[in-house]
Amino acid sequence: MDRYFTLFSSRVSAIAGQPLAFVGALMVVVVWGLTGPVFGFSDTWQLVINTGTTIVTFLMVFLIQNTQNRDGAALQAKLDELIRVTEAQNRFVGIEHLTDTEVEQYRESTERAAEAADRAGNAQGRAKQAEGEAVAAADEAASSAARARRTRSKSRAPSP
Repeated sequence: MDRYFTLFSSRVSAIAGQPLAFVGALMVVVVWGLTGPVFGFSDTWQLVINTGTTIVTFLMVFLIQNTQNRDGAALQAKLDELIRVTEAQNRFVGIEHLTDTEVEQYRESTERAAEAADRAGNAQGRAKQAEGEAVAAADEAASSAARARRTRSKSRAPSP
C-alpha cells in the first residue's frame, strides 16, 4: 500500500506542477464563470465550483505533503552521508530530530565557528602576504648586493 501511494502521490505531484495543469484549472474556472448566466448565477452553480475546489484542495494537501516529506527525508539522508564521509563534525547527523531551540543553538554555534575560521583565515592570509613581501624584499636586497659587488669588482679590475 505504501509503495502504491508513494508512486501515486509522486505522479500526481509531478503532473500538478506542470504549466498544463495550471492552464487546465484556469480553463475550468473560466468555463464555470461563463456558464454563470446560463444557470442564472444560482446557488447550485456556485456550489459546484466551491465543492470541486474544496475537494481538490483537500486531497492535494495530503499528496503534496507526502511528496515533500519524502523529498526532505531523502535530502537529509544525503546530507548525513556527506557529513559522515567528510571531515565535517558527525554531531550534525540527525539534528533534524531536535527541537527548534536546539537546532537554533546549533545554527548559532556554527555561525560563530565560521566567523572564527574566517578571522583565523584572514590573519593567516595576512601573515602569508607579509612573509611573501619579506622574501621579496630579501631577494631584492640580495640582488642589489650582488649588483654592487659586480660593480665594485669591475671598477677594481685593471683596464686593458
